[in-house]
Amino acid sequence: MESRVSPAPSRTVVVLAAGEGKRMRSAIPKMLHPLLGRTLLGHVLHAAEAVQAVRTVVVVGHKADQVRAHLAEVSPGAMPVLQAEQNGTGHAVRIALDAIPEAVGTVVVLNADVPLLRPETVEALVAAHESGSRGATVLAAEVPDPTGLGRIVRDAAGNLERIVEQRDASAEVRAIREINAGIYVFDAALLRGALGKLTTDNDQGEEYLTDVFALLATDGHAVGVHVAGDARETLGCNDRAELAHLRGLLRERVNTAWMRSGVSILDPATTWIDVTVTLEPDCVIDQNSQLQGVTTVAAGAVVGPDTTLVDTVVAEGATVLRVHSIGAEIGPDASVGPFSYLRPGTRLGRKSKVGGFVETKNAELGAGAKVPHLSYVGDATIGPKSNIGAGTIFANYDGVRKSHTTVGEAAFVGSDSVLIAPVEIGPGAYVAAGSAVSKDVPAGNLGVVRAPQRNIEGWVARKRPGTVSAEAAERAEVKAEPSRSVSELSHGEPNIEGEGPA
Repeated sequence: MESRVSPAPSRTVVVLAAGEGKRMRSAIPKMLHPLLGRTLLGHVLHAAEAVQAVRTVVVVGHKADQVRAHLAEVSPGAMPVLQAEQNGTGHAVRIALDAIPEAVGTVVVLNADVPLLRPETVEALVAAHESGSRGATVLAAEVPDPTGLGRIVRDAAGNLERIVEQRDASAEVRAIREINAGIYVFDAALLRGALGKLTTDNDQGEEYLTDVFALLATDGHAVGVHVAGDARETLGCNDRAELAHLRGLLRERVNTAWMRSGVSILDPATTWIDVTVTLEPDCVIDQNSQLQGVTTVAAGAVVGPDTTLVDTVVAEGATVLRVHSIGAEIGPDASVGPFSYLRPGTRLGRKSKVGGFVETKNAELGAGAKVPHLSYVGDATIGPKSNIGAGTIFANYDGVRKSHTTVGEAAFVGSDSVLIAPVEIGPGAYVAAGSAVSKDVPAGNLGVVRAPQRNIEGWVARKRPGTVSAEAAERAEVKAEPSRSVSELSHGEPNIEGEGPA
């Protein structure tokens, strides 16, 4: 039996990204500016995925090499086409279609500086166009202040008659508040024919793509208007002030969506979450926190306040307080912070702890291991239930190469120690406080690397006479003189045998 299901139409996406964006006053093209996890261009390409296009063409121009390099990273399947001279949007689309003569069916044209556009809106626009068998459809929006934007002029039946740019509009047309969003859908064959009829008879002396709509309507083709449900999706970006405004709107959208999915964001106004981040219900994000890249936060975890996580994995039940983390993995029920710096390669096991003012890099902590205070841990493996005392330095770099340090299970490293890599502290071993360890400490041993203490009697009085220290020492000696014992006057070497870490 013959199928009656119509075949899916062939679709092509054309993204216009050739402009310089002079008002950005930037060394990089406008469409490459970042906005919560993607560039402006990256956001538009993401929205375009809803089209399920056979091909995507990106028209490049200003600093084309930078744009091509970015495309290779974020959308390697997209085809860049050079518009060497920017002679208008109609000229740009004509160049794009000339590069893909095989394109038939539906052509979707998007501007690269509309980053708030949702995939759902693009999908609805294309569906309205194809279901209505139209020659073209434009996305429109109703805005309170249309200044500077192209106006939608409808005929008596409510269909699109033409699009008029602000500079070419009469006073009557400028009063219209329905504006062109710069997002269009065309029948490919009709678009090609109309592009060949464009002129430069306008204020800018350019080929306007918007003139195609009037040409198609005049020829009797159906030309439709699809109104966006939220006008903010159609906002473009011309300078850094507008970019900041868009960033704030996107932050609000992202945070609202996460809160409605079960995430607690305690202060949405100071919380910035990239669109590439993944959060699970019942995690908590406290104020002044930034979650960037491919960061993930699991259920029951608490992040913040005052925390930045970049490409970081936070497992269930973990607590991350006033931390800067890049490329780290924080295990279940682990505790980090405050004022800790986790660098790439850090992996924290279940219920491990990285405390205040600790820096880690390429370091793995086993379950229950602790680095509570003021330490640097680089290129190290720390076994389960081990404890690293305050002020410990893992000296991993000798000026030429970096080496690894291993601390075994349930080992104890005393405060203010230096572990000079490569070195291994065995399971259950101890390192005495203040030691500089350059040789392995076997399992169950105590490693002590320090000279015996000796006190030089009367040194302050002889070497620092007249100072406040000398005066304080003299008063103390006078006060203590009657009770001084023979043992207190002895200055022999201490007995190292059995001495443990401080």
